[in-house]
Amino acid sequence: MKYGKYIESKIKGEWVDYYIDYKGLKDLIKKCQKEAETAGEASFSPRTTSLTVQRYSNTKDSSQELFFRRLERDVDKVNKFTNKLVEEMRASLRNLNSKAEKETAPERKDELLQEAQRIGDDFLALEKFVNINYLGFHKILKKHDKCLPHAPCRQFYVAHLHQQPWVQGNYSDLLVSLSNIYSKLRGDSSGEKNEDAAQGFVRSTTKYWVRNEDVSTVKHHVLQHLPVFQFDKNNFTGDAQLINSVYMDNSNLELYHGRLDKKPGAIALRIRWYGSNPPTMVFFERKTHKESWKGEESVKERFTLPCDKVVAFMDGEYTLEHALADQEAAAARKGKTLTEEEKESYKSLFMEVYKAVDSKQLKPLVRTQYMRTAFQIPFDATVRISLDTNLCMIKENPEDGPSCAATGRWYRDPALPVMRTEITRFPHAVLEVKLSLQEGQHAPAWVQELLDSGYLTEVHKFSKFIHGSATLFPGDVRAVPYWVDDESVRASMLASAPSPLEGNTPTPESAPGTSAPPPAAAPGATRTKPRTRRAGATPELEELSHPLLGEQPTLKLMPDPNTVQGFRMQGLSAGSGGRGGGQRPQPGFFSRLFGLVPPVPAGAALRTTPMRIEPKTFFANERTFLAWLHMAVTLGSVSAALLGFAAGADTDATPESGGEAISRHLVELIALILLPLAVSMCTYALYVFIWRATNIARKRAVHFDDRVGPLCLCGAVVVSLVAITLLSILDFFELLASVDSKLPPPPLPLALSMSMSF
Repeated sequence: MKYGKYIESKIKGEWVDYYIDYKGLKDLIKKCQKEAETAGEASFSPRTTSLTVQRYSNTKDSSQELFFRRLERDVDKVNKFTNKLVEEMRASLRNLNSKAEKETAPERKDELLQEAQRIGDDFLALEKFVNINYLGFHKILKKHDKCLPHAPCRQFYVAHLHQQPWVQGNYSDLLVSLSNIYSKLRGDSSGEKNEDAAQGFVRSTTKYWVRNEDVSTVKHHVLQHLPVFQFDKNNFTGDAQLINSVYMDNSNLELYHGRLDKKPGAIALRIRWYGSNPPTMVFFERKTHKESWKGEESVKERFTLPCDKVVAFMDGEYTLEHALADQEAAAARKGKTLTEEEKESYKSLFMEVYKAVDSKQLKPLVRTQYMRTAFQIPFDATVRISLDTNLCMIKENPEDGPSCAATGRWYRDPALPVMRTEITRFPHAVLEVKLSLQEGQHAPAWVQELLDSGYLTEVHKFSKFIHGSATLFPGDVRAVPYWVDDESVRASMLASAPSPLEGNTPTPESAPGTSAPPPAAAPGATRTKPRTRRAGATPELEELSHPLLGEQPTLKLMPDPNTVQGFRMQGLSAGSGGRGGGQRPQPGFFSRLFGLVPPVPAGAALRTTPMRIEPKTFFANERTFLAWLHMAVTLGSVSAALLGFAAGADTDATPESGGEAISRHLVELIALILLPLAVSMCTYALYVFIWRATNIARKRAVHFDDRVGPLCLCGAVVVSLVAITLLSILDFFELLASVDSKLPPPPLPLALSMSMSF
């Protein structure tokens, strides 16, 4: 569908006058194209101009000028309309908030909830309006440069467009106000804050990817049931908080590979701080992986540490006695005292973390940086949902500058520029659902509704640390996570790949929360290859090749956005083929007979379920094939032996000699029953082996277990054994009958026999 028709199909009736005039701008581009073809010789225009020199083409208002006027008019129109609606929503929320504080009647609360729902829906509609117009400006500028290559303007005007208030504006305060209203109407009650020096968390966590265009929709659904958790209301802007986490590892990436392989007891160490200000107090955290199938839960433990003591701690100069004294002093300033249990917990974690840092020679490796929106009843961790946006990963040690160890720092110097190959920006938001439920307790129904909405894509065991390490250190990793083959993350990984034309001289780029000065060579930086591209130019993605990526993606985790049904639908349509799109062809006769799914034809859609391929997967397929083959060879050998025995046996049992048909051919019949069964097993085993090997090699998400084929073969074995049993019974009765017919006559009486003898 062309974008002009797409806009017409998505326009909201009452807002029709405030959308971009895409058709009018497109017509002006066509006029510009005709003028360029008939303009003739162009006038020479030096860097200075004269107001009295007449040009060749003496036109007052050219189509090109009219195009830019209308473009600017439409940008201003969208901006004013957006600001107007936002102010109206803010006024409505203030009015609704005052009502929510006063009303206590249940029926009145229902009316207020409906009004809050309406305001939230209006906000989502406004976001769609902004996105349609934003994409429309991108499309029309691209068309302008395509039709008028002699007068390109897209690169400049897109940069101008990105700075517009309706594009860069932060309207998350509307969601915070809406969250507070819902919280008041629900009557949420806070739990108790835990400020222990050493803290531990045991909970189940599931991670999902969310498209950026669906972030507000997901937020709106969640805040109707959980409030936005404001960590510090006195220093909190919007609904999100900046979080920095510096992950540690050694030169062998030991922690990375341990976490990737999910080895029992594998740890991840990170230093975390909150907010955009320079850190003062940080959390030193240790995450330990444990096997869930053993009934164990992974644990996250952390203890606080002053920012200026981190380097001393890693060097062993900041001892346990000093740390414990500082913790007791900090507790005393708050009017509290540490219990013996808290002290022992702090001592144990402090020493274990230091031993890990010292023995494994850990150092800062990669930083994750994102804006986190947390939904949680304050200090109640029963159900906690966090949504991380603007996610990026940065190398903690610059490529062309001094390392953290050389400068005596534990995190990257903010004054150093961030090169293109030192940062990767993740294209999706990451949502985590964390449940801390008692035994027998179930998750609320609205959580399941969120998971089934289609807006979330579960990515099993997704890790920001693993993704950042694999993307930024491709030459040091021995294995990679399965999601790097996904088509949706490919562009972001290519953007961080080294350019073959630039060598090790990537262009500087600013990262969120870092101060990046104008592009300049870092102190001590050296070039290994001469620059062949003009300074400041960013290579196109088509020219880049990431070492971890093949020529084409093999995985499609994100479903088609057109198949998303939202929160009010009970399920996906039967003909949609699930969340992945088109309807699949029906399997053939043999596939239905053996319970197999036919291979996906060439050119079909990429798979939508992650699958990790390891050598042991191929070996398992081979062992299964050999097990079936062993049984088939056994049956075939028995059948061949019986046929050979029958051929060399005595052939006196002929019709003339009185032998019956079954008795004469019993061995041959048994062999002819078992031999086709052995051939069928060989054929089935070979077919399944080839089918599974093909799908494993191509990473197709199909059911590898066959629930019908083995049952059919077992049924054939049972039928064969029953047939052999019946034949043996018939042979036994025939033998009895033949024996009775050949018995000698009964003996005569003694007197009669003596008389006959005379």
